[in-house]
Amino acid sequence: MTELVQQRPGPESVTEIEAPLEVFDEHVRPVRRRRDFGALFGVVWIALVALAALLAGVLPIPDPNEVTNSFSAMPSADHLLGTDAIGRDVLSRIIYGARVSMAVAIGATSLSLLIGVTIGMVAGYFRGAADATSSLFVNFMLAFPPLIFLIAVVTALQPGLLTLVVALALVGIPNFARVARANTIAFADREFVTAAKALGARPLRILTRELLVNVMLPILSLALVVMATLVVAEGSLSFLGVGVPPPTPSWGGMLAAGRESLSEEPQLVLVPALFFFLTVFSFNRLGDWARGRVGRESSI
Repeated sequence: MTELVQQRPGPESVTEIEAPLEVFDEHVRPVRRRRDFGALFGVVWIALVALAALLAGVLPIPDPNEVTNSFSAMPSADHLLGTDAIGRDVLSRIIYGARVSMAVAIGATSLSLLIGVTIGMVAGYFRGAADATSSLFVNFMLAFPPLIFLIAVVTALQPGLLTLVVALALVGIPNFARVARANTIAFADREFVTAAKALGARPLRILTRELLVNVMLPILSLALVVMATLVVAEGSLSFLGVGVPPPTPSWGGMLAAGRESLSEEPQLVLVPALFFFLTVFSFNRLGDWARGRVGRESSI
């Protein structure tokens, strides 16, 4: 018993044992999340563009189709971004052109998301004939060249913003359908779905109450990328002259009008191209950020 008492660690031994812990604590640093400044810039830029497009009618800017005597003027106090080749204010046309881009980005994406998610979830849940039919439709749409399809639809129907939104929505449906189908299949055999079936829940309730919430997480991140793609598609169609008909201003139409005098007045192309680039970059950056967040949440 005496030997056991003598072997108990004294105060000096306790100090020696705790010393390495104190040294370890000195090197511990709190984990800080890095801010994604690209995503922050994207949020601010898209908010500014959307706000300017929404308030275009009340902003102190001239009419976008008003012709002045200043042709291809450089930026000044009267015209902050100058004028185009026939004397129209560039800033005013940029802001009103943002209406077209935002209407296409939000309207066409929302419509394609609604239809595509419905098709994909029905195909992924019921499988069988529903899956085969939806796969045939999706494969047909993906096999058709998108630009040729858009030109054919816009040319066949009455040109206008509504026609453009519908045509671009049709192009975006396959992307949402494939993602929704894959995620529905992944969640269809989970415990919460099995429990809902055991309690007598009908397929519609399972699709809307159990599966939709889980499927929408990756869908929303995809929607931001699709918005960027549709803005580019709208600009391409307007550049080719089959988009929104003039005199309605659009960024693609401004690029097409300025290319004729690119060497003499490069600002007529650079200004709309800069707004075009920043808007598409912002949507893409937000999509990458959202996809990263979805990936981290799904791995927890």
